Amino acid sequence: MKGSRLTLGFLTVGFWTLASRVLGFVREILLTSLIGPGPVMDAFVVAFRLPNMFRRFFAEGAFNAAFVPMFSKKFEGGEDAEQFANQTLNVLALTVLALVGLGMVAMPAFVWLTAHGTYGDERFDLAVGYGYVVFPYIFFMSLAALFSGVLNSVGRFAAAAAAPVLLNIFTCGAMILGAVVGGDVIIWLIWTIPVAGVAQLTLVWVATERAGIRLRPSMPRWGPEMSNLVRIAIPAALASGVVQVNLLVGQFVASGTEKAMSWLFVADRLYQLPLGVVGIAVGIVLLPELSRRLRAQDDEGARDAYSRAGEFALMLTVPSAVAFMVIPLPLVSVLYERGQTTSDDIAAIAVAVSIYGVGLPAFVLQKLLQPLYFAREDTRSPFRYAVVAMVVNAVLAFGLQPWMGWLSAAIAATVSAWVMIGLLMWGARGYGLVARFDARFRSRAWRIIAASAVMGVALWFTALSAAGALHAPGWRYLALLCLIIFGAVVYFGVGQLIGAFRLSEFRMSLRRG
Repeated sequence: MKGSRLTLGFLTVGFWTLASRVLGFVREILLTSLIGPGPVMDAFVVAFRLPNMFRRFFAEGAFNAAFVPMFSKKFEGGEDAEQFANQTLNVLALTVLALVGLGMVAMPAFVWLTAHGTYGDERFDLAVGYGYVVFPYIFFMSLAALFSGVLNSVGRFAAAAAAPVLLNIFTCGAMILGAVVGGDVIIWLIWTIPVAGVAQLTLVWVATERAGIRLRPSMPRWGPEMSNLVRIAIPAALASGVVQVNLLVGQFVASGTEKAMSWLFVADRLYQLPLGVVGIAVGIVLLPELSRRLRAQDDEGARDAYSRAGEFALMLTVPSAVAFMVIPLPLVSVLYERGQTTSDDIAAIAVAVSIYGVGLPAFVLQKLLQPLYFAREDTRSPFRYAVVAMVVNAVLAFGLQPWMGWLSAAIAATVSAWVMIGLLMWGARGYGLVARFDARFRSRAWRIIAASAVMGVALWFTALSAAGALHAPGWRYLALLCLIIFGAVVYFGVGQLIGAFRLSEFRMSLRRG
């Protein structure tokens, strides 16, 4: 029954995250088609990444790592979890409101620090102007992250997972409307982002009320619990946001080449699909589950949750990584080559996608390994490892730039992700049984890799044979869909045959759930 609840949680979060990522694809397709790689899109990438970066630090990173375990333990122990959540809400709101004020005053400095290469050309002024509009989005999303943490802790995953879908619905609708009425599409896009933030906050706030937890704004009150929360949250902010920091380093390096930031942005969004569906689902569901098991001193149950999460992560991540490395050009071409996006843009994006594909398993495994620390309220160790990984990223990004150009950003992000995995695994050795995968995982892991390798070979030869159809106007969409379905059939067929997984287990989990 424990496994059923965990699997159902993964599938619920995974479903809504998949919906969000698919709509995100639509958003990026509209963005690349209607605006296209160039000064305007580069400026949008710089501006939009600022609130997203701080959201990872102040909301998803810090509060998923610090708030969720503390709230889960209070909720399971019958303590006053609602009062604790209310105090946290008020402290967070005041902190982020001050950050928004700072951002509005220092926006030119923020843009200069994160995209120095734009200084002196039109991209800089555009990015500053867009930043003033989109930066308040962080306020709504930070509060939404806290409400989502409450919902996840009490096992209500659907509303929290569905909230990000609203951003993509709103932005896609705005760009389509802007194109139809003949307006400036980028203006429609940027003004819609804070509106979408309000909608997301409203959704999770209402869902929290319906879950029986009533949170209301009031004057912040500081106490020992808040001090402990901040003590845990500060190192967690960096540990969970290491990917964002590495992306910013990459953006800084790429900002000297026009269109490079747009290319990396599109490549990043493509590999974010499996990362979001698998990695975020694992992180969201596993952290409160581990916290509950450890509080109950159920080491065997915690190990089972950790191992099943590892299976789930590998089962969907490894074949995705193989596909990105084997057929990046058909994927990128069919999805994005239209309108303002040229074949040269597509070739550049495809190379970045293949590099990110090498690092995809590492990006996802971070979401699996970090909860081992966060469930024990240990955020200092991941903080130290994150510092090492960021140094590696910066050294490679700047060191390889003279030879690899803007691609040094993607290479550095991939290598540093694997360095982070090595450090997290090394540091978890002292956690005993809980941090060791069980025999079932060890038996299935190599079979998952073998099934993915067979799929990769099949995709390679099939893509070569169908090259004409993959470039034929109109037919290329159907050709890519058939290629993806073929790859999935090969992977799941081989995997079922050699015992990499049992599809009946997922059907059973859904029925029990």
